[in-house]
Amino acid sequence: MKPRLTILIAVIAFAAVTVAAGCGSSNNDNGTTSGGGTLTAASFSVQTDPAIAGQVPADIKSSGQLTVAADATYPPDEFIASDGKTVIGMDADLAKAIAELMGLKGAVQNATFDSIIPGLDAGKYDLGMSSFTDTKEREKTVDFVTYLTAGTSIYVKASGGTNFTSLDQLCGHKAAAEKGTTQQDDITTQDQKCKAEGKPGVTGVILPDQNGVNLALSSGRADAALADSPVAAYIVKQSNGQFKVSGGPFPPEPYGIAIPKNSGLTQPVLAAVKALIADGTYKKILDYWGLQAGAITNPQVNGAVS
Repeated sequence: MKPRLTILIAVIAFAAVTVAAGCGSSNNDNGTTSGGGTLTAASFSVQTDPAIAGQVPADIKSSGQLTVAADATYPPDEFIASDGKTVIGMDADLAKAIAELMGLKGAVQNATFDSIIPGLDAGKYDLGMSSFTDTKEREKTVDFVTYLTAGTSIYVKASGGTNFTSLDQLCGHKAAAEKGTTQQDDITTQDQKCKAEGKPGVTGVILPDQNGVNLALSSGRADAALADSPVAAYIVKQSNGQFKVSGGPFPPEPYGIAIPKNSGLTQPVLAAVKALIADGTYKKILDYWGLQAGAITNPQVNGAVS
């Protein structure tokens, strides 16, 4: 992975990949490179849809490639395969399927979460697929096509940790989250709320990626950690009993594929997601990664609820 892993987090990440490898068929063609080992991915086949391909802007069509950015520290949505370089997960599989419908090759690149939207604006990436919550604030900068719903969960040490069943209970405690996420916003909002009520505030431990968040929790630097509900559940499952979910999921909100405004990609991406839902590929990918509870039936452009 891009950041250097501690031994603990490396063990958790390895366990995640190992378990995923045993839960379905493999596919060596899902990422920026094919690598040397067997890579885990949902098994699916998608043919180019001429109507969708015809909507793709000429410059992207001529490149033959759809470049998609993801912060690959957020399993099972996006993480690094056992070859140490290929991005796999639900978002990577959906990106590959969308690209194939467009007659393109999907190239999923690892990037820090808070650099993705600026990278879209700078023309570095065509799409961002990294568990983005579609928010009204983000819609000022990019367009979104919704494709999943997820809430926020709090997870803590399974032994000796404090149980937090609500954000209100974080007053006077240290809470860790990844930089640029809605969870960082939750911590900031809750800190202000606690102080307004005359209580001690929430100390945010804001880190560049989810691996750092996990380490902060395991080392005692944070009392609690926040992540999207499916990601928190996956981290807990792969922690060998070290972590547990204590609160949430809090009200679900839509995930969105981030798209540069005026790029010409919003409508073909929307059409592609609708097609994948209609032909069953979407369900197959969500089922493979255990994310079927967040499935939607009616994707839309800029569907933020807050």
